[in-house]
Amino acid sequence: KKGKGGKKKVADPMSKKEWYDIKAPNPFDKRIVGKTLCTRTSGTRIASDRLKGRVFEVSLADLNQKSEQLAWRKMKLCVEDVQGRNCMTNFHGMDVTRDKLCQFIRKWQNIIEANCEVKTQDGYVLRIFCIAFTSRVADKQLKKTSYAQMSQIKAIRKKMVEIITKEASSVSLTELVRKFVTEYIGEQIKKACQFIYPITNVTIRKVKTLKKPKFDA
Repeated sequence: KKGKGGKKKVADPMSKKEWYDIKAPNPFDKRIVGKTLCTRTSGTRIASDRLKGRVFEVSLADLNQKSEQLAWRKMKLCVEDVQGRNCMTNFHGMDVTRDKLCQFIRKWQNIIEANCEVKTQDGYVLRIFCIAFTSRVADKQLKKTSYAQMSQIKAIRKKMVEIITKEASSVSLTELVRKFVTEYIGEQIKKACQFIYPITNVTIRKVKTLKKPKFDA
């Protein structure tokens, strides 16, 4: 059929979008960690509503200047508020890269894992996962294997949960993130469990945010 409407003009989708800066929360050194795209506000579709709730995964080495050695730590940041062209984020979770986790695993040892739910002083409910490995006693051990008894593993697990609960429930989320970054909780668990069975590579493997208090904009 002749004369029927010509080709539709294809608009560039990028022309309707805007760039926003991602701002890291307080415990981290570097404030702006990246940029994100969002479609401009049009009619009832507001740009800030689209941005709220976005989760970004950032390496700890990109967030802190002195944490190059901890690039294997992955921090999750969630957008809580939008101020102008800045996305204000808050801590949402933490993880460890798979290659680092595989580095820890060796033959002839036990893996001890524990997790618990804790509530920080400012009302955040987190689930914290901890991992540890039994180790050889240097220069004293003749046996090739370093397997702990089940009763020892249970005692270590109980101690892990006790220390995590004590350290996390007595501080705010900002202070707790600082403890995660400095590996403070892992060191405390290692010290406390030495008399049960020697353990090594004690670290907080994962953190999930289960509940958040309402964010006041």
